[in-house]
Amino acid sequence: MTSRIPLAMYPTGQTCRICDVWAGKGLKRRLMEMGLTPESIIQPLGCNRGSFLVSVNGTRYALGRGMANKIIVEPVYGEVPQFG
Repeated sequence: MTSRIPLAMYPTGQTCRICDVWAGKGLKRRLMEMGLTPESIIQPLGCNRGSFLVSVNGTRYALGRGMANKIIVEPVYGEVPQFG
């Protein structure tokens, strides 16, 4: 059984995979444009003044906490790509 939780609750620095996005069409489209799609591998970098920082494919993004709560992730085990 995999543990799926919102991105905002995921530990900083541990790589995870996006399982689902519980949001409306507008937010889903915006996240897709940023590369935050189901099956994407991301790494949470921390929280800074209400913004949740993540790295996706070597690019860093700041998401609002509300957005981060709508992105459902699960841990990634085994070999994962390095982020810069």
